[in-house]
Amino acid sequence: MRWNPKGSAYPYRKNSLNLVRLLLAVVVLVTHAFYIAGVPGAPGFNGENLAGWAVCGFFVVSGFLITRSRFRTSAGDYLLHRAARIFPAFLVCLVVTAVVFGPLSLIMQGKGVDGYLSTPPAPLQYIWTNLSLYIRQYSIGETLASVPYPGAWNGSLWTLYFEFVCYVVTWVLGAFAIYRRSIAAIAAVWAISVGARFLTTMGVTGGLDGDFLQLVRLFGFFAGGALVYAIVDRFGLQTVIGVACVPIAGALMAFVPDVGGQLAAPFLGYALIFLATVVPQPTWISRNDVSYGFYIYAWPVQQLTILAGGMALGFPGYVALTVAITFVLAWASWVAVERPVMRRVRERPSPVVPVVEGQRA
Repeated sequence: MRWNPKGSAYPYRKNSLNLVRLLLAVVVLVTHAFYIAGVPGAPGFNGENLAGWAVCGFFVVSGFLITRSRFRTSAGDYLLHRAARIFPAFLVCLVVTAVVFGPLSLIMQGKGVDGYLSTPPAPLQYIWTNLSLYIRQYSIGETLASVPYPGAWNGSLWTLYFEFVCYVVTWVLGAFAIYRRSIAAIAAVWAISVGARFLTTMGVTGGLDGDFLQLVRLFGFFAGGALVYAIVDRFGLQTVIGVACVPIAGALMAFVPDVGGQLAAPFLGYALIFLATVVPQPTWISRNDVSYGFYIYAWPVQQLTILAGGMALGFPGYVALTVAITFVLAWASWVAVERPVMRRVRERPSPVVPVVEGQRA
């Protein structure tokens, strides 16, 4: 049998990427459970816990999908779609946390809600301060003073700011024809991001702050996903490459210090999108993309479950309970907020954008 260098076209409408992203969100929840419940031994490897690696997986998959979105829609529609996907559910989560979860936590602790609105850091300030996706306030009053991980209502939301910055960078890069048409150009962006990450790990920071260094770390994964899109768009999906990428990505992530994850990003991305074509997902999940809602509601649910005495079930029982509750809230977020907003946005008339069927190498 001869190997065909032209693989099969990627099945963008029939894959299991919803399931892949949901499983990544579950990994984040399970890993965070160790910290939130005060249980030692959070799993991880090569200096990063599993939640961190799962977030990297999110960025890789986003790089793949978002680059496709940028190349296939107008600049204006691209930004509108990205904002509509991120902000509405995020803002609702902030409001629900401040208006519902905060007072509920006080009641669960046997405290009154008198003075809740005015006790600093105030709940309305929590909403206002975090509106831009840049999370500067994690606590609300004295609501989480008695839990093992005090003072943090949502330790997951901080990644959304960096995710959206990656969207904006892709929006800018997509304005250049060479980036849209050349695999080499996209590969160069990924290589530069890996080089920048390597320099920062060597202490060469140029006086830049921690946020920029965090962006450098995460953008390498996003850029790796973008490179995978360019390759698959040009050459199709190859089963043999997909299988080979699994151990390659694992080895780089596990054994190469500092930049192993960024080096692994294209291999990880290829492996994930390949697995999404061979691992079936339930029909319900294919129709309901609940991974985002699961990600943004998991942490506050875990904190409230601690206050409710969830650890009486034992750590595995606590984790299982929080997964179930978070899943319900994620579904509610999808049905009430995310899906209606995205449908409304997609119903708008949009300018036709020429689609390049394959990038030039």
